[in-house]
Amino acid sequence: MLRSLACSRLAALAFLCLGFASLAKAQSVSVFASGFDNPRGLKFGPDGYLYVAEGGAGGTLSTVGKCPQAAGLPDGPGPYTGGFTSRISKVDHHGHVSTVADHLPSSQTSAAFGNLVSGVADIAFFRGRLYALEGGAGCSHGLFGTSNGVLRINSDGTWKEIADLSAFVMANPTKNENADDFEPDGTWYSMISVHGRFYAVEPNHGELDSISTDGTIRRVADISASQGHIVPTVVAYHDGDFYVGNLDTFPITPGASVILKISRAGEVCVWASGFNTILGLDFDDEDNLYVLENTVGAPGPTPGLGQVVRINEHGTRTVVVSGLFLPTGLTVGPDGNLYVSNYGFGLPPNGSGQIVKITIHSEED
Repeated sequence: MLRSLACSRLAALAFLCLGFASLAKAQSVSVFASGFDNPRGLKFGPDGYLYVAEGGAGGTLSTVGKCPQAAGLPDGPGPYTGGFTSRISKVDHHGHVSTVADHLPSSQTSAAFGNLVSGVADIAFFRGRLYALEGGAGCSHGLFGTSNGVLRINSDGTWKEIADLSAFVMANPTKNENADDFEPDGTWYSMISVHGRFYAVEPNHGELDSISTDGTIRRVADISASQGHIVPTVVAYHDGDFYVGNLDTFPITPGASVILKISRAGEVCVWASGFNTILGLDFDDEDNLYVLENTVGAPGPTPGLGQVVRINEHGTRTVVVSGLFLPTGLTVGPDGNLYVSNYGFGLPPNGSGQIVKITIHSEED
């Protein structure tokens, strides 16, 4: 998914201190929890705790010669290697972290592409139960006998796949798949629960799909058909419509990322433009939309250049916080504040990932 992210991997290590030093100057930002490996999507559960999807640490298993692989260099990330190092964690009100489920599929790009990790990408709740979106599995990710899909997580930490998304994308190609940046199993990134169904975005093929708890999958919109290979990443839902942000390809073209509005019937239009590398979207109770930008003002993903932008109901944009370190996920908490996955990729799997809390003030403050 994160095409040409290798350009950030050397810079990432050099800016380990700079990333949060920039944040520390903002009185409204604090570390809520730490110790994560490649933290991605996050949601508050019905118990009031914060649940975090962690991509994990990848692995060394290979399927080269056993099945079609992801496109390789110069543009693609293959071949992948994989392992079972992804997990889902839970954070209590005091920032204490515990493991909900582990040993989930995780994979990493080739070393030449930066060893960038994918695994459990997002989570959602339905009728009090936890579900996960797996984005790092499948034979093309080095893990024979696995597939990307929606997983139901049991209370004892075991899990069961309820929908095979790898099989779906293979059987139902989108219109404008990019051969130079193609991944057979897809690289699923964002999932929400709406009216008894899950809605998930796949960036590499470019689609928004609906998944029922009985495993039925339906394509809501082939985003690539009207927008091309723009790498849609994240979905939110508000007042009957879906809002989808995109990463776009690299090198970064300033202002090239957009927010699409997609009706339940699959009609796609550009709702807002002029953004950069969007990896998070969420609405609050006052109809403000918060947009997480991974990097602003650089040709590639760069530590210390992430930010959150608020769009109010009148369309006015305000930078809420800047200086984030390669952020990868965002959610609005029940307290009205923002929680962001920080140090989200490009770092060794050493527990350097954080969840930062951004205290939100009214626009009049």
